[in-house]
Amino acid sequence: MIVSLLTDYGHEDDFVGVMHGVIAGIAPEARVIDISHGMPHYGVQRAALVLARALPYVPTGVHVAVVDPQVGTERRALAVRCAEEDRLLVGPDNGLLSLAWERFGGVVEAVDVTRSPHRLEPVSATFHGRDLFAPVAARLATGAELADAGERVEPDQLQALDLPRARTEGRTLVAHVLSLDRFGNAALNVGHDGLAGTGLTLGRPVGLEIRGEGRPATFTQTFADVASGDVLVYEDAYRSLAIAVNRGDAGTELGLTPGDEVRLRSEG
Repeated sequence: MIVSLLTDYGHEDDFVGVMHGVIAGIAPEARVIDISHGMPHYGVQRAALVLARALPYVPTGVHVAVVDPQVGTERRALAVRCAEEDRLLVGPDNGLLSLAWERFGGVVEAVDVTRSPHRLEPVSATFHGRDLFAPVAARLATGAELADAGERVEPDQLQALDLPRARTEGRTLVAHVLSLDRFGNAALNVGHDGLAGTGLTLGRPVGLEIRGEGRPATFTQTFADVASGDVLVYEDAYRSLAIAVNRGDAGTELGLTPGDEVRLRSEG
């Protein structure tokens, strides 16, 4: 059985290694896949986006995500079953898991594992990755029933992220920055299907407007299609619209941050 991990723990401390150790002690046959431990500290939305994008490329299993600024409070700790592919998601009830369960058809079963019989004792107030999420995931990976892992929760009671929606205003596409990767490339809330009717055409110029300031760009397939330092609009590896600077950092050079509105207009 696969157990995947996504956290904001980094690798400088022992947190990730300890989670691996807990899983290995309970489910020694499980294969652990580290999706990332470099999520921005407390960056729930960024991690939720990464989880939803990555899981289609990870074999079906138990998928643990921990970005948990409210650890130790009354927020729930969850384990849920998705409607499609029988995937199990484990993590805090703060919206982190919601884009992934939407990607896999929604939730058909959910339990609050805060007081799970699978947890380690004593439970730390600040390290639920070790004491709740890792042992619960490991037990599920060995075949334990989800219903036995905690107290039933109705799916409509779970926390979900409310992302902004792109729109069109005449010939202008109004989008929003969802996240920035380590290169400074800005992912927008426009998928491939959302490009229909926008007039954006490969190889043609695009006018960007960010906080009222205009910036020229080109709609291209890849970075090298424009000169070094030029701005491009492109479809990223997940077929979402994105903004980059060839051999530069669009986040820094254009002053982009998650949530910013970006207006795009074809100039071809």
